[in-house]
Amino acid sequence: MTDPMPKGHILIAEDEEKIAKVVCDYLEKAGYRTSCHLTGDKVISHVKNKPTDLVILDIMLPGRDGISLCREIRSFTNIPVIMMTAKVEEVDRLVGFELGADDYICKPFSPRELVARVRAVLKRSLPESAPAGKNLIHGCICVNESSRKVTVNEREIKLTPNEYGLLVAMVRNPGHVFSRNELLNLVQGYQYEGYDRTIDSHIKNLRKKMNRALPDTEFITSIYGVGYKLNS
Repeated sequence: MTDPMPKGHILIAEDEEKIAKVVCDYLEKAGYRTSCHLTGDKVISHVKNKPTDLVILDIMLPGRDGISLCREIRSFTNIPVIMMTAKVEEVDRLVGFELGADDYICKPFSPRELVARVRAVLKRSLPESAPAGKNLIHGCICVNESSRKVTVNEREIKLTPNEYGLLVAMVRNPGHVFSRNELLNLVQGYQYEGYDRTIDSHIKNLRKKMNRALPDTEFITSIYGVGYKLNS
């Protein structure tokens, strides 16, 4: 049954018209509004000029490929991005995640699984129910949970939903050593074969953004063979 009120606007960039139609149909039945492009040429202008809550990008798009589009989208916005492709090699997934993609789904896929991924990613991108003005503070790191604003050394840094989720988990538990699977469950909300390696990509991106605000500082330590911890 379709929800009475739309939950958000999803942009789908997919060159196979049949797949695009199936994805749109399932998302609309789940209560989302959709727009679709069969090439990559107009994706950036759409994201910049029309309200968009999430982008689903096929990698092998005519005009402009999904990798270059994801890179440019991340240069001006942190709206969620899900990559969709027939490529199944781990290196292809990791490239997408290193560019800031929030999730990845390989063809052939279940449309219901894609809807579940969309729902999970959008849920992570929403502000948490927290009292106005409540901050999580750890050293020079400050996280406002109601606005999702993050500052390091009093400089605001823009984080993707996954990066934000990782940082919040660590700030809430400074010094705790998180395994990759722990972080995966906290951020993704589910486990998926091979996804534990993607945590490395998200941590790498998070470190880069934090170091822009305060260079030469080791905020997050890698614990060999285990995972990561936020330094005290």
